[in-house]
Amino acid sequence: MTGDRPGREFPVGPGGVRSELDADGILRITLCRPERLNALDSDVIAELSTVLRRTGDRAVRVVVLTGEGRAFCTGADLSTLDGDATAMMDAANTVIRDVVSAPVPVIAAVNGPAAGFAVGLACAADLIYAAESAYFLLPFITIGLMPDGGASALVAGAIGRARAAEMAMLGERLPAAEAFACGLVTRTVPDAELSAHVEQVAARLAAGPRRALELTKKALAATTLDQLDAALDREREGQIELLGSADAAEGIAAAMQKRPPRFGV
Repeated sequence: MTGDRPGREFPVGPGGVRSELDADGILRITLCRPERLNALDSDVIAELSTVLRRTGDRAVRVVVLTGEGRAFCTGADLSTLDGDATAMMDAANTVIRDVVSAPVPVIAAVNGPAAGFAVGLACAADLIYAAESAYFLLPFITIGLMPDGGASALVAGAIGRARAAEMAMLGERLPAAEAFACGLVTRTVPDAELSAHVEQVAARLAAGPRRALELTKKALAATTLDQLDAALDREREGQIELLGSADAAEGIAAAMQKRPPRFGV
């Protein structure tokens, strides 16, 4: 998603994240690993955090976060889940906190599937616009893990405990239309119109009063996201334990080998 106005790039790393700030103060951040459906490895997470922290620049007035290609983001890259679990969870939680604490509105343009950590990433945004073909999926249980990215608070807080449990415990996908109906996203938009719609909203916010928007965002977060920090801490503790478990090793191996997992072996 790019605008017509010239901008300046914010290079941050080897290329997993592309970012550009235009003359109107719209900072467009694009996850750009389309060959991996924008799955995140440690480098991409670090790049994303770096650019999100630049929202303190007074020239930035709004952020648009999206994915390149046919997916928004499919969560963690399973092929890279063999490093330091503590460092990985700390870095992932930092990104969610960066989105929530950014002093400007953050728009998630969910152009395709959002799975795993990406569900929390999208739901941490202030405004969430989803293409009609998009869906939200918490597939952690299928590989012996638990939701992270703040999803245990963000999803349950938006759609209720019962529906969140269906997503988290059964790995059921939530199509965009249902996500809108139950309050997970701001609006659904026909796929071909998503970019234009988000650009219109971003331009409106960029022209608005920056400080008033910042204080409005803080007030809404204080009221509705008061459990997020505790949820991130619980998810961190639980996920670190699970990442070292035999079930997770089997689940990840099965996913990589495209076969059903055999838990408890």
